[in-house]
Amino acid sequence: MSAASWPLQVAIVAALKPALNPVPVLDDVSTNTAFPYVVIGEDTVTDWSTVDRDGEELDTTVHVWSRYAGRKEIKELMGKVKTALHEQRLTVAGQHLVSLRFAFETSFVEPDGRTRHGVIRFTGLLQSP
Repeated sequence: MSAASWPLQVAIVAALKPALNPVPVLDDVSTNTAFPYVVIGEDTVTDWSTVDRDGEELDTTVHVWSRYAGRKEIKELMGKVKTALHEQRLTVAGQHLVSLRFAFETSFVEPDGRTRHGVIRFTGLLQSP
């Protein structure tokens, strides 16, 4: 695990919980979790160090899940996620967050034909203090 991935996830969850209330923001999902909900997903971490500072670039994925009949709920929730995170100054323990930017989003219907799945990716640049 990178030095910044867990602290960034903690900061993202802290930003999303009030923005999405009462929709839960989870690290893992049980089989009986009620819809809608949001899950913090995968990270891709690459080196972003300079001559005098350690740094990491993190591509972080947020998954949004809904069973609303139509696209309204998934799109509204994805919009709230973007607003809560894009270019926000989150406090990341042990790291200096240089930037956190929206990269892309997509949504689709899962093979069960009724579950909508939204995927949103953000790119964070972090440096050690």
